[in-house]
Amino acid sequence: MSPTSSAAAKTPAKTPAKPRAKKAATGAAPALPDDERAALDADLDRLEQGSRVWVALTLDQRARLLGRVRDAVGAVAQEWADAATMSKGLEPGHALSGEEWLGGPYAVIGLLDGLRETLEALAKGRSPLDGVTIDDAPGGRLRAHTFPLNGTEKFLLSGFTGEVWFEPGVTADEARRDAGLAQLTPTASGGVGLVLGAGNVTSIPVADVLYELFAHNRVALLKVNPTQDSLVPVFERALAPLIEPGFVRIVRGGAATGAYLTSHPRIVHVHITGSAATFDAIVWGPGATTRETPKLQVPITAELGGVSPIIVVPGQWSAADLKYQAEHVATMRLVNAGHNCIAGQLVIVSSDWPQRAEFLHRLHEAYAAAPERPVWYPRSDERLGAAASAYPDAVWCADHTRAIVEVKGDDPAPVETIEYFAPILGVVEVGGTGQEFLDAAVAHANDKLTGTLGANVIIDPTTEAALGDGFERAIADLRYGDIAINTWTAFNFLTARLTWGGFPGATLAEVSSGIGVVHNALLLDRVERSVARGPFRPFPRSVGKGVFTILPTPPWFVSSRTGAEVSAGLTRFLVDGKLPGLVATLTKAMQA
Repeated sequence: MSPTSSAAAKTPAKTPAKPRAKKAATGAAPALPDDERAALDADLDRLEQGSRVWVALTLDQRARLLGRVRDAVGAVAQEWADAATMSKGLEPGHALSGEEWLGGPYAVIGLLDGLRETLEALAKGRSPLDGVTIDDAPGGRLRAHTFPLNGTEKFLLSGFTGEVWFEPGVTADEARRDAGLAQLTPTASGGVGLVLGAGNVTSIPVADVLYELFAHNRVALLKVNPTQDSLVPVFERALAPLIEPGFVRIVRGGAATGAYLTSHPRIVHVHITGSAATFDAIVWGPGATTRETPKLQVPITAELGGVSPIIVVPGQWSAADLKYQAEHVATMRLVNAGHNCIAGQLVIVSSDWPQRAEFLHRLHEAYAAAPERPVWYPRSDERLGAAASAYPDAVWCADHTRAIVEVKGDDPAPVETIEYFAPILGVVEVGGTGQEFLDAAVAHANDKLTGTLGANVIIDPTTEAALGDGFERAIADLRYGDIAINTWTAFNFLTARLTWGGFPGATLAEVSSGIGVVHNALLLDRVERSVARGPFRPFPRSVGKGVFTILPTPPWFVSSRTGAEVSAGLTRFLVDGKLPGLVATLTKAMQA
């Protein structure tokens, strides 16, 4: 997606952004002490010097620099995963620590590799899309099949695929010509940008900094969220090849630091991963009641989350299917204790599905059986309390730290309009089967749920085949920036050559799930969404039954008994490429 200017952000959206709950941040930030201002100014001085060096680097030099960063990330991967695990109230090596491997060094190494391949292609005068299959998608769109693109991906994640869909009207020639974004004009400086880092997943701040550098030619000042202060030493060593020449600086700080930096005259762009309330405070000012003249004077991009649906299309499922997919849904809500912008929050099922009651029974079982863990993100206790007040009949488990609630009535319910960012899972029923149900579920997700970041669809191969083109049309009708079919949108997040961001159409005044995209290692322009597809059944039940995969229970499932070991092993294989370690990891995967 092209860099978003202030003027462009005020332009009426092509597609109206879906509404979100209005919740303005209140209270002005305290003044920043003079010595802290001076230190931040010195960081900006260094970045301005670095920006002049950055634009002097050739594409080959930038590609080699990414290789140095990759080596640095590999060297700190164990410490990274341990520090992230401890920051969330768990001991290093905990059975749930696999989430920190995948959501930390694994994701960053994948992005570094994807960006390096893109730069190497551009340096040779080729488009990053050369050799990538491009075909038609519904609604006059084109899509690029960007995953898998190499043998390792095809083997380790067999059965999983990913596509980037372009906005309607984009031609194949345009897509190939524009792939590369700011690296097509590497000597044009993008200035100094500010990244306000996410507080929940440790790869996000690093990935956002990389996107500033390579998508926009912008050196970056990263202000970490206070929840990740303990990760700063790890980040500094991982990004040392970018910090030493002045391309990146990392600072700690709270609201006062953020307020000082967002209004600083030398910052030309702001990117935030966080909440809509924080976005509004930055753009309009704390406690602002009108949205006419933005306080922020520079462009801003953002990823802000929302209420993610999980559409369960009725079919004839076996007992093993019901159990597996119930664990799948529980995973979408419970990974990282629900503190994910992409956590599934609302299950949409058919009231006419003969297996509805059995599936929901299995879901309650899986939700309660998942390992207990701290609900650690700040103010989570308030969110859990709000859910308890809104839903007195909720079914609670895990020492009253997670709940499943039923949505009744036609008016949007709190679980449909409030991103709880905590282990609260809603269930709503709509009528019909087959295409009738799917169209009704898509309409419900589009019209009643807050946000446009991610949607999940679970459908068995027989039903999908029976729906034919109607299924693909329904996917096209979903107004979400990331869609996962028989997998979770966390797969989109972890896959570097897919894009990550809300559906196009958001504005400063109605930001929904954000403006712009990140990740996007192919540096594609005019992207509408990314779609991932996975196998409905794991190995060995995948044999001869739809999409084949060698994966048993994926390591990110909360029910995986070996998730920590497998996630660590896959990351180490990315780091060192050693086959004996991979064999041991695959053996552990088969024991999941």
